Amino acid sequence: MPVDILLTVLATSVVQSIFGVGVLLFGTPLLLLLGYGFVDALGVLLPVSIAISALQFIRHYEDVDVAFYKNVLIYSTPLVVLLLLLVTTIKINISLVIGGVLIFVALKNFSITIEKTLRFIVKYERIYLMAVGLVHGMSNLGGSMLTVIIYSKHYPKNRMRVTAAASYATFALCQLATLLLIDSEFTVSFADKISFIQIAVVMFLLTEEILYNGIDNEKYSKIFAMFLFASGILLIVKSL
Repeated sequence: MPVDILLTVLATSVVQSIFGVGVLLFGTPLLLLLGYGFVDALGVLLPVSIAISALQFIRHYEDVDVAFYKNVLIYSTPLVVLLLLLVTTIKINISLVIGGVLIFVALKNFSITIEKTLRFIVKYERIYLMAVGLVHGMSNLGGSMLTVIIYSKHYPKNRMRVTAAASYATFALCQLATLLLIDSEFTVSFADKISFIQIAVVMFLLTEEILYNGIDNEKYSKIFAMFLFASGILLIVKSL
């Protein structure tokens, strides 16, 4: 079992267990920096992400914003598949732009102007979700944009996380199905992938009990803002 992938899975599983996204958002650039190909990174991270999201959905499925999820399904998912098919031949780096957006959103509690801007974005939810699909299909960074619009809705923490998880899992399932249908070749063994899934499940259960359950809604909102800010900084640094 590759130790570098193991450490990546451990760290990103904790993040996704708390926020509903993270395995693909942070795991993809990390594995690319470690020398793995884009398809291999997806082959490892997609099943891990799906496993964690599925557990989050099972625990709080009644809190999913169904109307929002339907829009994700209709306006984002087809573009995720289409752009994934294209990205095997075209390399596009939009980390700098997405990083700036995340930092902007993270500062909404300190600026009325930013708060008003986010409310404006929500009014055009369908167009925004199409952009999410484009970005996620190209770069696997759509989870960051997804959290932006979910965060702007001021959900309680369970609703925020499970809505993100349900949407994120749908993206991941469609991406994995697309890679299998086009008969992509993976260098990481199937046995190792199963082990990574098992490790991710254990990390989710531990994180749920030790961290997530002890965070109230107010603290969660603040921590989520810090998560967005840190994500933005990391993406900007990666793009430089």
